[in-house]
Amino acid sequence: MGCIQVLVKLDDLDRAIIRALIEDARATYAEIGAQVGLSAPAVKRRIDRLVAAGVITGFSARVEPTALGWTTEAYVEVYCRDKTSPAEIGKAVARHPEVVSACTVTGEADALLHIRAPDVGHVERVIEHIAAEPFVLRTKSSIVLSRLVNRSPVSD
Repeated sequence: MGCIQVLVKLDDLDRAIIRALIEDARATYAEIGAQVGLSAPAVKRRIDRLVAAGVITGFSARVEPTALGWTTEAYVEVYCRDKTSPAEIGKAVARHPEVVSACTVTGEADALLHIRAPDVGHVERVIEHIAAEPFVLRTKSSIVLSRLVNRSPVSD
C-alpha cells in the first residue's frame, strides 16, 4: 500500500486535458484539442508525457455496479494489533475482489475499506473473512443507504 510521488508540474492545459479524459477517456486527440485549444498532435504529446510521468495511470471504463449485480456497498473500519504494517493489511484485503478500495486512515481505525457486493449477506461474509485475519482485533461497518455525491476527482 505504497504511494508513488509524482513530481510533475501541471499547467492549465494539462489540467484541462485531464478533465476531458476523466469526462470521456475515449475522446480523440482532436476532440480534446478542440476543447482545450491545441492540435491533436500537441494533445497526444502532452498525454504521452503525463502517462510517462505517472500522472495518468491508465484508462478504463466506468461501469454502473448495479448492472453487474453489486447492489450493496459498505464501508468497514479495520482495527489491527500493534505493529501491523499497511502492506500486511493491503495484502490481506486485496484477496477479496469485493474490496474496491482500501486505505490507512487517521483516528482509531487502522484502515478503511470500501466493499461492494450483491447483498448484505455477501458483505457480511467478506467482513467475517477479513475479521478472521490474525492481525485484526475488530471491525466496524456501515452499510450505504444512498449515494449523495459520486464523482471522479478532477485536478484544478
